[in-house]
Amino acid sequence: MKRREWLGLALAVSVTPLAMARAQSGGLVIFAAASLKNALDEIATAWAKDTGKPMPRISYAASSALAKQIEQAAPADLFISADLAWMDHVAGKGLIKADTRVNLLGNRIVLIAPKDSKAAVELRSGVDLAKVLGSGKLAMANVDAVPAGKYGKAALEKLGAWDGVKGNVAQAENVRAALLLVARGEAPVGIVYATDAAAEPNVRILSAFPEDSHPPIVYPAAELKDSKRADAKTFLDHLKSSKARPAFEKQGFTVLVKSATAT
Repeated sequence: MKRREWLGLALAVSVTPLAMARAQSGGLVIFAAASLKNALDEIATAWAKDTGKPMPRISYAASSALAKQIEQAAPADLFISADLAWMDHVAGKGLIKADTRVNLLGNRIVLIAPKDSKAAVELRSGVDLAKVLGSGKLAMANVDAVPAGKYGKAALEKLGAWDGVKGNVAQAENVRAALLLVARGEAPVGIVYATDAAAEPNVRILSAFPEDSHPPIVYPAAELKDSKRADAKTFLDHLKSSKARPAFEKQGFTVLVKSATAT
């Protein structure tokens, strides 16, 4: 596939948060890591139905892209990142309400293939991932900026596999773009979160990366400093509640925060 086609596919599954938020008025606006889409859509829909409040407008993209939009004064109320680094970045700019920050979820990264693939591999030290790739590409989120890509690169380096594949990596805009490349059979293998693999019927997990091969995967959430909507605190409290927990766990997330009373 030509470079411009890879780029087009990546952009097709990303959202420009600033444009989206400005195009609509009123209601809660949430910037969330792309890997949260299935769980957060379900939670937001149920919350709006139960409370009678407007459906939150959720912009999904790479945490890096969302953080940069927040720096550019995008009018959002909540930020949920797929790693600590991008939340730290935004916090360092004084753009969150520090007392609202919470480590909400955990996740794992896995190696996937199209559902009909006959590939087999065990992810361990010395694994020859280049052999599995053959002449194909390894689909990953951007390894320099996007959390899933950074976790994946760290894991491959720890296992001694990075040097053998780094010249054959198809870097996508976000983790869901990488997932789509594998689901469409345009890459023979890819690295995504376990929750992404669970949400896509056209892929299967070949192997999970050892948890000690990369930094812990933590999703922090916080209200943004300029948010004036009372519903921001209400919804964040709901995400921490026992009522939201089943939707997260159904997608394969580990809920890190002790559940508060359902809201």
